[in-house]
Amino acid sequence: MSSRPSPAPVRRVAALAAGLALAAAVLAGCSSEGASTDCGLDACTVTFNRGVEASANILGVEAKLVGADGDRVTVEVAGEQLALTVGQQATEVGGLAVTLESVTADKVAIRVARN
Repeated sequence: MSSRPSPAPVRRVAALAAGLALAAAVLAGCSSEGASTDCGLDACTVTFNRGVEASANILGVEAKLVGADGDRVTVEVAGEQLALTVGQQATEVGGLAVTLESVTADKVAIRVARN
């Protein structure tokens, strides 16, 4: 009998290693100041703190909270300023779809997804 390991466990270990490397790359690609991020492979929800200079680097672009007035929010994503309201269809910029998830007295949440 051969003492060679079967190919199935070797493939599983390789797939696990690749998955962990991808997860680390996704997590390493997100950073924020005055904001929190919740990212998957193709979309991130960014929750900005109001009243501070808030920004986040997600999906290879920077997102910043520029201002908020009532239910209307201005954000800058990939260098373009967008005026958003809750319930509005996604606004496209640089291959990304941006929507305003919620606005409160303390926080603003947007969703940025790859098209």
